Amino acid sequence: MPDPILTTDLARELHAVARDLPLISPHGHVDPALLADDQPFEDPARLLIVPDHYVTRMLLSQGIPPDRLGVPRRDGGPVETDPRTIWRLLAANWHLFRGTPSRLWLEQTFRTVFEVETPLRRDTADEVYDAIAARLTEPAFRPRALFERFGLEVLATTESPTDDLARHAKLAADGWEGRVISTFRPDDVVDLEREDWAANVGRMGELAGEDTGTYAGYLAALRVRRQDFIAIGTTSSDHGHPTARTVDLSPADAAKLYDRALRGETSAADAETFRGHMILEFARMSIDDGLVMQLHPGASRDHNRALFAAHGRDVGGDIPQATDYVHALRPLLEAYGMDPRLRVVLYTLDETAFSRELAPLAGGYPALFLGAPWWFLDTPDAMRRFREAVTDAAGFYNTAGFVDDTRAFCSIPVRHDVARRVDAAYLATLVEQDRLPFDEAAETMADLAYHLPKRIFKLEKGAGA
Repeated sequence: MPDPILTTDLARELHAVARDLPLISPHGHVDPALLADDQPFEDPARLLIVPDHYVTRMLLSQGIPPDRLGVPRRDGGPVETDPRTIWRLLAANWHLFRGTPSRLWLEQTFRTVFEVETPLRRDTADEVYDAIAARLTEPAFRPRALFERFGLEVLATTESPTDDLARHAKLAADGWEGRVISTFRPDDVVDLEREDWAANVGRMGELAGEDTGTYAGYLAALRVRRQDFIAIGTTSSDHGHPTARTVDLSPADAAKLYDRALRGETSAADAETFRGHMILEFARMSIDDGLVMQLHPGASRDHNRALFAAHGRDVGGDIPQATDYVHALRPLLEAYGMDPRLRVVLYTLDETAFSRELAPLAGGYPALFLGAPWWFLDTPDAMRRFREAVTDAAGFYNTAGFVDDTRAFCSIPVRHDVARRVDAAYLATLVEQDRLPFDEAAETMADLAYHLPKRIFKLEKGAGA
C-alpha cells in the first residue's frame, strides 16, 4: 500500500533512520495503574472507544451522546455497558472519521498492534471486534508486554500534587525494568476557578505535611510535592492554563490574593492573575530543582457546558482559542528567559502563532523550546505546517521533539510513527531542493525522533538538574 506521507524514496530512506529508534514519551496521560497492575485489557470498546475523547467527540457532533458509548456520567446515571453494542455503533458511523487523524491512528493500531487487516465497516464490526478481543486474551497483549514491544524507553504519565503516587511506588517496588515516570501537573491547586480548588489545596498540604492556610505554607507544600515527584524520576512539570499570561506579583500582593481565594472572595480576573503569577513562582522553583517547565495554554476548557454537566472534564468539551505569547510571556522572559538553569517547552493550539510569535521567541531566548503540535494539531498536515512555519526562525534544535500527549496507550507507537514520517517527508524536501545534505538530514531525523526529546526533557539517566 502506498504511504500517503512518505511519497519519495528519500523520505522512505530518512524514515528508516528513525523507524526502529526507541520511543521517548515525555508527556502523556496514560493511567499508571495500567502498568502497575498489568491486568489484561477488558475489551476492545473500553480500550479503544470509551476513553478516547477524539472518537466520542466526533460522534457527539452527529448527535450520538457519550452515554451510548459507555462514557460514565457524573451523576452515576445509566450508560451503555455492552462493549459489542458500543463497537457496532462506532462501525456504523465509521464514515464520519474519513480524513481524520482518529481514523488514521485507529486503523494503524488495528493493523500494526493487533495484526487485524480487515477494514472496519458496519458489516465487519463483529469480525474486527472478535479479532481484537482474541488478541487481548494473550499474554503478549498485556500492558507491560506491549510497553516492551512498542520499544518505549521511557513513558511519562501526568499526576497532580494531590496524588499519593501509590501506583508509581508499586511500579518501583516490583522490580519491572520498564521506565515509567510522572509529570508534575499542579493546575488543580493553582486554578482558583475550579470548584474543588480549596479542597485540593488542603489535600496537597496533608500529603506535604505543610499548613496551606497561608501563602508561604502553600508554596512550601508545592516544593515538598515537587521533591516527592523528583524522587520517583519526574523531570518536568506541566501547566495547562487558558492563556500564556505571566504576572510577577510581589510576595505581599500574592499572599493577599491567596488569602482572598481561601475565603472564596476572588473574581475571574483574580484567578487569571494568580495563574499568571504562579508561572513565575514555578519558574523560580524550576531554577532551584531542575524540572523542565511545559506550558500548554490556549484551551477554553469545558466550553460545552452541557457535556461537562453530564460527564465532567476531559471528555471532548474543550475548544482552542487565539493565544498571545509575545506580550503574555514577557514578564517571565524578562525575569528568566536568559537564565541557563531554566528550560521551558512551549505548546500552542493556535497555529497562527507558529511563525509570527513562537518561532521568533524560541529563536531569541535560550530558555525557550517549542513543543510539538498537540491535541487539535497533532495531525499529519498540521505537523507538516509546523515544520514549514517554525524552521526558518527557530531551526530544528529549538524544538523539543514529538510528544504523544495521549490516554490511548495502544496508539502511542502509531502516533510516534506518524510524526517520524512527517519529519522524514519534510527533511526529504530540503534534500531534494539542495538545502540540506542527506547525511545532515539523516542526523537531524534521528535527533528529532529520539535525541532531542531525551536531552531537552532531561531523560538521560543520571542527567540530574
